Amino acid sequence: MSRLPPDIDEIQRLAESVLSSLPDEIRALVGDVPITITDWPDEATLEAMEIDDPLDLTGLYRGTPIGERHAMTTPAEPEMIFLYRLPILVEWCERGVALEDVVFDVLTHEIGHHLGMDEDAVLRMEARDDDFP
Repeated sequence: MSRLPPDIDEIQRLAESVLSSLPDEIRALVGDVPITITDWPDEATLEAMEIDDPLDLTGLYRGTPIGERHAMTTPAEPEMIFLYRLPILVEWCERGVALEDVVFDVLTHEIGHHLGMDEDAVLRMEARDDDFP
């Protein structure tokens, strides 16, 4: 019996489940920011982020973080959270944890950026650094 790896729809379902499990306050701040699942980050994204290996990017928040918005200006681009299925699946295999845990980690990481946290703060939030306040 062969089992195919989880497809985009399955990752989308997991992301929606993770989002619905978050506290009401966080869900309210996320609002209607769409979560888009694709297999890979596009070349322009990798180039802009100076990433050589697409497996190094499991997710991305694109938009203006909440704390940087100004009431009178229109955002330069629409907000969106991207989750990249194939890098997520590789991380899942490497970590040996439930796929839901990897999707949770990637999605909450990107939500942290949406909330205005820089990379160091997000990593501290994820308990990868013991100095998080």
